Amino acid sequence: MLNNIAALVGAPTAAIGDYESISTTTLSTATASITFSGIPSTYKHLQVRGIVRPTSNNADMRLTLNSDTGSNYARHRLIGNGSTVDATGTASTAFIGFFDANGLQTGTASVFGVAIIDILDYANTSKYKTVRILSGNDNNGSGQVGLSSGLWQSTAATTTLTLVMSAGNLDTYSSFALYGIK
Repeated sequence: MLNNIAALVGAPTAAIGDYESISTTTLSTATASITFSGIPSTYKHLQVRGIVRPTSNNADMRLTLNSDTGSNYARHRLIGNGSTVDATGTASTAFIGFFDANGLQTGTASVFGVAIIDILDYANTSKYKTVRILSGNDNNGSGQVGLSSGLWQSTAATTTLTLVMSAGNLDTYSSFALYGIK
């Protein structure tokens, strides 16, 4: 089912057969961050699919490219929980954040958040990199859904992606898969 959803929200011209697995990891212990490195430049776009659980309540997930933690990112987020909606924008920040600050909770052992992250034209060295993220979680009816976009203000080809929680760690059984889109 995740493949079908990813195909619908992925690159507009990509079909399910256009996705090639580059790397997959499932955590056996809580870990501070996940890094995909040595990404080949042979695809048009990249997609990360994640099933995420933090070890700390009220945690955002953060994405950086090529280990750049300077103020070279901008982002927009639209988040709703069924009764309220919130929209934010940030320029000159050190990461692209998604999930709202109160979005991911650790209260129930089996509750995870999900995210589909597209990095468009990641290997193109003549323009900045655009990221779009669809994320959400449910905690027995008190979850949320989010749509985020981000910009990495660099023309460097993307060779490394790092995902980290704003507080605590990524918990055991969090899982991530990196795909190249032809």
